[in-house]
This record gives sequence, structure tokens and C-alpha cells, in this order.
Amino acid sequence: MKKITAAQLCALAVLAVVNIIGANLALMLRLPLYLDSIGTMTAGALFGPLWGMVPGAVSALLNGVTTDPYALYYLPVQLITGALAGLVFQKIRVIQDGKLHLVRLLPAAVIVSLPGTVVSSSVTAFLFGGITSSGSTILVQLLHGMGLNLTASVCAVQALTDYLDRFACLALAAVLVRALPAQFRIHKNGGDTRGAL
Repeated sequence: MKKITAAQLCALAVLAVVNIIGANLALMLRLPLYLDSIGTMTAGALFGPLWGMVPGAVSALLNGVTTDPYALYYLPVQLITGALAGLVFQKIRVIQDGKLHLVRLLPAAVIVSLPGTVVSSSVTAFLFGGITSSGSTILVQLLHGMGLNLTASVCAVQALTDYLDRFACLALAAVLVRALPAQFRIHKNGGDTRGAL
């Protein structure tokens, strides 16, 4: 793991706050999306897989003890998301030569969402019986009320909402990274401009 500078540490803290704002906005509006990993994915894009996990862990802990106790149980999902977002931005090159390639976001969102979906749907179904603070709970209860098994309802809704959420968060993260001054993007690589950015 590379040594991180004070400026990069501050950026990670700001990205954790971005997660908190997104999560609370989705919670207040009862959206079927989570918006709690915009900062996590941005950190993954800027600093790589390991540092990409930091804002997610911090925001899950802070959200869990302040506004949404459910967030604590989904902390592993944030870690998975940060690591995979870092890998996706390195390997798939969503941003290349200063251009945003939206078509590449489609497979990238699948890669980032699938492992997290397995973990989050397990937590939702087995720990909480399909009821959480998320707006997607309404969809789970609707499917379950129509006769679909609870676990199948949770998995179906979680797969759909996770994919849409990860796609939206990846797109927003890519836009944020692209909007950063070139000096910051070069600085984050320690002067090495060969990375995904």
C-alpha cells in the first residue's frame, strides 16, 4: 500500500462525507437507490482499490451511529464496492484520454454490483427479514405480497436496485474525477500519468 499524503487523506474524508450526504438524501426521499457509494467509487478511481474502501467504511460507521443503524450491517458491501471500483477504473478505463466512455459503465456496473448484491441480499433477507430503511423495501414487500418467496423477492429487488445504484454512482464518480484539475489527477498518481485517469 502506497503512503498517502495529507491532501489525499483530506480528499478521502471529503469523499466519506459525499457518501453520507448521498445516503441521507436517498433515505429522506425514500428512493429505491442508495447513493451511498459515490465517494467510495471516486476514491477507488483516484487512489486505487485499497484506499477506495476507506470512505465507504468511514461513512458506514458514521451513518450507522447517527442516522441509519442499518448502515453498519452493510459495511462489508462498502468495502467490496470500493475495492471493485478501484479495479474497474484501472482495468476497464471508464475515463481514457480525458474522455468519459459511458458504454463501458454498463459492464463495470455489473462487476461492481454482483458481489455486493450477494452480501447485501443475504443481510437483508436473513438478518432483517426483507425490511430495511431503504426505499427498495417497498418493492420487496410488493413482490412478497404477490406470492414470491421472501428470499427471492429480496434477491430480485437487490440485484435490480444495486445495479442501477452502482451504475449511477459510477457515472457520478467518473464525472467528479473528470472534473478534477489535471494537477490533482497527476498528483494522485505520484506524478505517474499512466493510470486510468
